[in-house]
Amino acid sequence: MAEQSTQSIEVDAEPSRVMAVIADFPAYPEWAKAVRQTEVLDTDGEGRAKQVKLTLDAGPIKDVYTLEYDWDDDGLGVSWHLVKGQMQKAQNGRYALEDLGGRTRVTYTLSVELALPMIGLLRRKAEKMVMDTALKELKKRAEG
Repeated sequence: MAEQSTQSIEVDAEPSRVMAVIADFPAYPEWAKAVRQTEVLDTDGEGRAKQVKLTLDAGPIKDVYTLEYDWDDDGLGVSWHLVKGQMQKAQNGRYALEDLGGRTRVTYTLSVELALPMIGLLRRKAEKMVMDTALKELKKRAEG
């Protein structure tokens, strides 16, 4: 499995608000610029998305893929892994939320293995760019 990249950001919103934004997959095309379409394929016993099909268009990188989610019981984290993809062989990620008393530290961990080989340095740079954009867009949405 490929190495992981990790990045954090502080959001001026309660963890429950941040997690509500993360869990609202139908709204992703409204705020996550690269996500063109989402479809919740399956939900867990609590009505949270278990499998989600995403259509991504980030300029030269286009993909349709399905992720499976595992929600933490305390509401402060969610992990996912790739079920099926076109451009990706593997993807593992996690959002971990830390309550800072009215604010939230969001830590995003991501590891992606593409179907086409990519030099590690370039892959990590691409992961950093994806995470940086995702965290900034999440912050803007949760604070809005």
